[in-house]
Formats: sequence, C-alpha cells, structure tokens
Amino acid sequence: MAAFGWKLHGDGGLTGPDDVVAPDERLSWAKTVGLGAQHVVAMFGATFVFPLVMGLNPQLAIMMSGIATIIFLLIVDGKVPSYLGTSASFVGAVAAIRAQEGATSARVTGAIMIAGIVLALVGVAIHFLGSGVLHRVLPPVVTGAVVMLIGFNLAPVVAGIYWPQDQWVALLTMLFTIVVAVAFKGFIGRISVFLALIFGTALSWILDKTAGPITSVLGGATEATEHVRWNTSGVGSASWLGLPLKTTTGADGMEVAGWHMPSFSMAAILLVLPAVIALIAENTGHVKAVAEMTGKDLDPMMGRAIAGDGVGTTLASFVGGSPTTTYAENIGVMAATRVYSTAAYWVAALVAIIFGFSPKFGALVFSIPGGVLGGITVVLYGMIGLLGAKIWKENGVDFGNPINLVPVAAGIIIGVGDVQMKFTDNFSLGGISLGTIVAVGAYHLAKALAPADLRTRADGALIAVGDYTYGDSDGIDDLLQDDNPEDFYGRRPQG
Repeated sequence: MAAFGWKLHGDGGLTGPDDVVAPDERLSWAKTVGLGAQHVVAMFGATFVFPLVMGLNPQLAIMMSGIATIIFLLIVDGKVPSYLGTSASFVGAVAAIRAQEGATSARVTGAIMIAGIVLALVGVAIHFLGSGVLHRVLPPVVTGAVVMLIGFNLAPVVAGIYWPQDQWVALLTMLFTIVVAVAFKGFIGRISVFLALIFGTALSWILDKTAGPITSVLGGATEATEHVRWNTSGVGSASWLGLPLKTTTGADGMEVAGWHMPSFSMAAILLVLPAVIALIAENTGHVKAVAEMTGKDLDPMMGRAIAGDGVGTTLASFVGGSPTTTYAENIGVMAATRVYSTAAYWVAALVAIIFGFSPKFGALVFSIPGGVLGGITVVLYGMIGLLGAKIWKENGVDFGNPINLVPVAAGIIIGVGDVQMKFTDNFSLGGISLGTIVAVGAYHLAKALAPADLRTRADGALIAVGDYTYGDSDGIDDLLQDDNPEDFYGRRPQG
C-alpha cells in the first residue's frame, strides 16, 4: 500500500536548496519528526480558533484533525500530502444555527455530519464521473458568490457577540493582526492570527492586573456583568492527561462543549449544506496546487481527496468535533521546504492526537477572552468573504454579462442580509442556504434562457485562486501571502 513503505531519500538528508523529496520518500526519522512539528505549528492556530468561534471543543478538534488526516492519507493512498484542519466554511451556518431557539452543539454537529456525508458522496461521484462535471455545475462565478456570502453573513456575529465584550482589546488585537500580516514576510506573516491571539490574551491579562475587571455583556448573556477579561479558573483544575470532557451545562446555565453524539434538525442541515460547495472548491484547488508543486498528475485523485475530506468531517462531527478541510498553510510549508513526504504528515497527525489527550490544553484554549476573538474574527470573517472576490478576479469573471451579474447579485444580498422565505410555521429558508440556492439555481436558469452570444461569454473557467488553481482553508493564507508568492507556492502554471 502506497500510504506506507516510504523510500529513504538519498542518505536521509537534503543535498541542497533545490533537492525535492517526493510523497513516497522520507528523510531520516529525526528530520521527519522536525518537519512534522512544522506542520503542527502551521495548522495549529486556525484549527483551534475556528472551533472556538463555532462554540465547539478545541481540544477535541485538534485530536480529530489528526485522526481525519490519517484517514485522508489512507483514502488517497499516500499520493496527496495534505493536513486536514478545522474548516472555516461552516462558521456562518453554525452562527445561524446557534441563533435558533433551543440550538445545541449536538444539533450543530449533526448538521455538519450530514454535510460531510454529502461531501463524501460528491467525491465518490467525481471519482467515477471525472472532475469536469464539477466545473460545469459550480463555475467560479457561483463558487465565488457562495464563499463571499458565507464570510459576510458573519458580520453580525462580530458586532453582536465578540466585539462588545471588550471593544478596546478587540480593536488593538485587530490592529496587531493587520500589522503583523503586512509587516512580516514569510512564515511570521502567515500565522498573524495565531500571534494576535497570543497578543490579545496577554493584553487582557495585563489590563486585568492594572485596570481591574471590566463590565460588559459576555457572549450569550443578556445583561452586562463585572468580570475579569481572561478567566483561567478552569485551567488549574483541569488534568494534564485525559480525554476531552463530555458536553455539560455550566453553573451559569450555558452549555460547555465537549464530546457528544449528534442530533439532527432539517432546518440546521439546510443551513450548512452550502458549505459543501466551498469545501469542494478548497479541495479542488489544493489538489491542483500540490500537483503543480510535485509535478504529478493528481486529477485521478481529485474524487478521492474530496471523499477523504468528507469522511474526515463525518467522523469528527460524529463525536462532537469540528468539520475539516485540507489546509493551505501546510501546502505553504511544503512549498517552502520542497519536502512533500507524507511521512511528515503522519507525524503531525500523531502529535495532534497527543495534544487532544490534554484537558488542561483544552481549558487553556477555552479561556481565550471574547474581546480577543472579536479582534480576530473581524479580520477573519472579512477575509473569508473577500476570498470570493479573489476567485472572481483570478478567473476573470465578466460581470458585464448579465448571466453572471444578475443571479449572483440576488444570491449575495439574500445571504448577507439574512433574507428569510417562510414556507410553513415550522420551516423556512434564509441567509446562507437561501442565498446559495438562488446563486446556483438562478445562474443555471439564466444561462439556459440567455441568448447564445451571452452563453458563450459566460464564466466557465476552472476554479483558480492566487498563484495556482487554488482554494483556501481559512480565507487568510492566500490574502496574507508573501509579496513574492513564488517563494512559497512556486511558479504559476502557464496555459
């Protein structure tokens, strides 16, 4: 089986800056462990930030990301080196679910699990039908619209939940994120959100010691209370080793997310299904980027990669974990090191699983102040939305053509404005789900009804983002990339 049995590359070391290590090769185990550690650092920030903003358990998310990565590597038979971290594509839908009366983490993960199953089935279909069908159903104009409305639909979450908890810490954390992202090249700039999280938490601790407690409305509460910015009371009592705790109810009556079995709600499922489109775009772009870097034809692996992500998401959500996707951060590490060995990803996956066995680590992450999350998410959510515009730009989408302009314009406003269509007393569609249906359905309707000259000008290019035919896991990596992207991603494919 190609997923194992790596050949030793040369004498186990690199002979120079142009030396390339193939996916089925490995360096010495000492060097492979070091490379695996780099992959852990690259994926770590987003993989535990996104569970936090979705109200899920970050310790469990880290553990399940390792397990999902192993499953992915097995499904692609070790031919597509990738790490599966927490996906940002579900954040908007999860926020909408949380806003519903009686919403629980079980309902959130149940909906995500169904989306994972759908994604896996799409991957199987693409494997047998070929990747061409994917681009006909979801051209870049539609994919960009869905990614955009997923991101911008989140604006009320920042304004209503995170930012008011500590507006000044949120503002300074946001400014820190921007400064680090643009002032530092290479790896430092690429982990600006992770560094901002550390900065904002340290700032909150300093303010607690110097200015005292703050009076504000905590996320989910209805009245302002006096409290410290960084509450670490749960960290000291947490054990160093052990499984993530089961989902419980805290003393304040709020849910404390842990592992749990999913429950299913049709309203919640319809909200998350549009995220499948974004995941397809991400996986497609990532496989093409890896193919370009490794010089391998990975089109036959496209369906397997999408199915692998779907299986990973399904398994993770089955126990209460977060949805997964292939990570651009780790692709950047491969491009910088020119080491594409899947052995390093096995090491990274195993390290993530070990982190998942530390409740103290989980309690520390859970304690991150709401104001810090406000400063991070105001950048993060905007980046997700702007990635949709980047997809349009990189593919030369012509908005002078009404086939592209009119249906997509309607879908975006419906999604961002959270327009609702009520069908019965118990069933309605709105926001992301309705916006996606309009963007996809109305586009194909418009294309079918339009005159022939407009149809030939309609957008039908392959999905491309950045310097590759590419998608992004968290909306940050492409938009905060180095001034010279060839340093990380290599040359742009020609033709």
